[in-house]
Amino acid sequence: MIEKTENIRKSFKERIEQARMPADLEQMRIDFLGKKGQIADLMNELRNVPNEKKKEAGQRINEIKQAIEAEIQKKTAELIKAEELRQVQMAEAYDESMPIGINAGSYHPITLVQREVEEIFRTMGFAVEDYYEITDDYNCFEALNIPKHHPARDMQDTYYLSTGQLLKTQTSAAQNMILKKYKKDLEAGMPLRAIFPGRCFRNEKIDACHENTFFQMEGMMVDKDISISNLIYFMKTMLSEVFQQDITVRLRPGFFPFVEPGFELDIQCLICGGDGCPSCKNSGWLELCPCGMIHPNVLSEGGIDPEKYTGFAFGLGMTRLAMMKYGVKDIRVFNGCNLKSLSQFTDKSFTVPEDKEA
Repeated sequence: MIEKTENIRKSFKERIEQARMPADLEQMRIDFLGKKGQIADLMNELRNVPNEKKKEAGQRINEIKQAIEAEIQKKTAELIKAEELRQVQMAEAYDESMPIGINAGSYHPITLVQREVEEIFRTMGFAVEDYYEITDDYNCFEALNIPKHHPARDMQDTYYLSTGQLLKTQTSAAQNMILKKYKKDLEAGMPLRAIFPGRCFRNEKIDACHENTFFQMEGMMVDKDISISNLIYFMKTMLSEVFQQDITVRLRPGFFPFVEPGFELDIQCLICGGDGCPSCKNSGWLELCPCGMIHPNVLSEGGIDPEKYTGFAFGLGMTRLAMMKYGVKDIRVFNGCNLKSLSQFTDKSFTVPEDKEA
């Protein structure tokens, strides 16, 4: 009992030091003080403690509970105060004498969508991670249950470098690193929730819906008793927030070596309303999110016991999501450097100009 309380204390200290948003603190309150939290688990174990030691054990549990409550309240007040100070500084920094009417730049549409999706997942307790654009064969393929000469490699025409490394073909290349990074937290009772956006590269034939440089966002959740229903919940929540409307989706079987079972999550084309257009190859549907339950071999490569833990993973196409959100019919607009087109994102609206340059 003493060892468990100290582990909880240590785990709480590490997490509260990393908390940056009120949502982080709320998730901690649930994880530690909730009905199914770690303190509740200790209270359940109290019945197994010998009678002569129950009083001491109960006092210890009560002390750590009160300490956690106090620290969460203190950290909440600090975050609120910091935000108020930031607002004041922004107001004071405003200079009315600055000239107006200067043409300002605008964020790229993919940047806008990525930041929006990141914030949505942050509110659901996901950490945002980063990964290299240059990686190696092990992380991009072998750690994902794709050994050498596996036919799945033919699905990705990879750019190899003279050093033996390669440009990552998918954000899934970060999975092994993420699993190893969060292994200790997972074993301490904290679920692994992480997303990692990034730029990917494949030797694609460029057309209205394919580019050799594109953006994805990988997501993972690993814990005990994770199922497909968890995946569906998080994806539906994210899509409804992004599009601010009911979205028609379908889940169909798909093969990916790093998930079992694997699925393709398709979204009804918002450009043509499902009638068919070049962006959706006249099918009415756009492949948006390969996903599934993480293969046991992938968990094992990351040092996670597949007999004890399960998880889901998804690879969200950020470029295609931006096309759907802003009604862009041709993916080449995003990498075309046409300021006449891209400047329209200043107010987050987009209409492709009817000229040859677009």
